[in-house]
Amino acid sequence: MTSTALPLQAVISQLIVYPVKSCAPVLLKRALLTDQGLDLDRAWMVVDERGQFLSQRQYPRLALVQPQLRLSDLVLRAPGMLALHLSLDGVEQAAKVTLWDEAIDAWDMGDLAAQWFSDFLGCPARLVRFDPQFERPSERRWTGGQTVLNPFTDGFPLMLLGQPSVDGLNARLQAAGHDPVELLRFRPNIVLSAAGESGWAAHDEDRVEVLQIETDQGSIRLKAAKPCTRCKMVEVDPQTAQTGSTVLPALRTYRRDARVNGAITFGVHLMVLEGFDRELAVGQTVRASLRSD
Repeated sequence: MTSTALPLQAVISQLIVYPVKSCAPVLLKRALLTDQGLDLDRAWMVVDERGQFLSQRQYPRLALVQPQLRLSDLVLRAPGMLALHLSLDGVEQAAKVTLWDEAIDAWDMGDLAAQWFSDFLGCPARLVRFDPQFERPSERRWTGGQTVLNPFTDGFPLMLLGQPSVDGLNARLQAAGHDPVELLRFRPNIVLSAAGESGWAAHDEDRVEVLQIETDQGSIRLKAAKPCTRCKMVEVDPQTAQTGSTVLPALRTYRRDARVNGAITFGVHLMVLEGFDRELAVGQTVRASLRSD
């Protein structure tokens, strides 16, 4: 595979963080880029009494937990629950938790938060915050040997998705007599839309080499690392927490990816080459070079 300069232009149409892993998103106008992705993305996670992470795969109701990021606190709201206010700097005691098969250092957020999630989910649960001193590197075979750090994300700090890719999926769903789905099912951090005649076509993100964004603080350069594989979480409606059965079968017809042994992919994980402590913003122009296979 060779890389060639094929300039393509797009615009950032959405910036999204998920402060509590597997809970609802927060849409932002601007987002600070850190060495672990967008600031406060997947900084918290819900675990069971053994420290094993809980997700929408087992508990779709997590989709109904709505975070709000304020200047000094995180506010969580959910149907039938009083709002839970947590200091952004507040933690109670050290904890060891498990994400997939990985043991991770974290900080427990205390009994009040634990009771809140336990009551809402109907099972013992606790809320933990990622320990920023703990290093979780991405798989080096996908990063070219570069150290890429993660909080409670699934393997990479950023995920990119093009709006045309979602539009294309929805066209297929509607042609088969199914309802369209919203982009937030796929939990991207950066959403790109076409900008002028240069366009951004469906699944151009599959061929991205490097994305470049010029900001007032300097350049941001992001590199595609690994296709984003998909599981049954894409069947969970983020508005209702109801689980369907139309999205994965539709993707299976055209999104099997040989790069990941035939798994279904939709979107691409990114790593940061340049631009830590600079801000991404909705409306920024993105210029991309594409791989030429």
